[in-house]
Amino acid sequence: MNVIVSNKYQTLLGTLSIDVIKSINGEFTVEDLVNQFNNFFYNKMIIDITAIKNYEDINTMRELSMNFEMDKVIILLDDSPKVNSPNYLSQLVSIGIYNFTRSIDAVPFLIQNSNSYKDVASYQNFGGTEAVNEPLKVEDIPIGHRIIGFKNVTEHAGATTLIYMLKKHLEPYYKVKAFEINNTDFEYFNDRDLESADFMSISSKLDNYSSADVILVDLNDAEENICNEVIYLIEPGILKLNKLIRQDKKIFDRLRGKKIVLNRSVLNASDISDFEYESGSRIFFNLPNLDEKLDNNQKINEFLVALGFSRLDVENNQ
Repeated sequence: MNVIVSNKYQTLLGTLSIDVIKSINGEFTVEDLVNQFNNFFYNKMIIDITAIKNYEDINTMRELSMNFEMDKVIILLDDSPKVNSPNYLSQLVSIGIYNFTRSIDAVPFLIQNSNSYKDVASYQNFGGTEAVNEPLKVEDIPIGHRIIGFKNVTEHAGATTLIYMLKKHLEPYYKVKAFEINNTDFEYFNDRDLESADFMSISSKLDNYSSADVILVDLNDAEENICNEVIYLIEPGILKLNKLIRQDKKIFDRLRGKKIVLNRSVLNASDISDFEYESGSRIFFNLPNLDEKLDNNQKINEFLVALGFSRLDVENNQ
């Protein structure tokens, strides 16, 4: 059984399909954590780094490493410049903290396969271009670079318009690019950073924008493996859901453990609980009908923070 210590990424960590014996949320000193978990048996402790008070001070992380068995601790990093700096990551390795990542999808891997020094030794020879998106192949992805795919599970679940809204909300804080594959709907938004591509050209186009912090991809029928992560959109109307299940009775079996987002949803918390029970799935986020003309929609901001884009959270709380 595992322990989760969360703060800003509480929603994100809540999507993990892992056994959890205890979960706490808030900001804690290392002493607080020692007092709570001294003599408490657990398999792995997953810590949202923003849950540690003064986490940008490497001495705080050193104190953590001195009080816990670090092979049993997994640190989910935020995307702050300080934490992702070569010096900070190098010092994490130096004090014996090896299990760190910026990708929620890497956490289950690290639960089963703790990093050794050999896996992270390259961080002590930084040239400033590495990232922490996967536990073993971090050298392949620049800091902060994420390729997020969006897939309509029910017909016309709103991926194209949602990507447009997400891009508008992200671009004041991040360098953003968006693509749609084998479609031309983006041209109606009159935004040159929304681009269409076909199956044959998308890989090279993604390579051309490797300096972007985030690339949003409307996948349509394209292969999902071109993305670091994929969000599956469901419009939870009765007609749409019944049609989906009639076409594919095992759809929710295949979506188990995936990042499911309800879009254009009128469901409340009780409805969502029923939906999860009946479908055997977990809902990552519930998005209502939104006005795409708004430049600052609080629900979109909350969704992006849940995805790990913490700069919006910092701005909104100033």
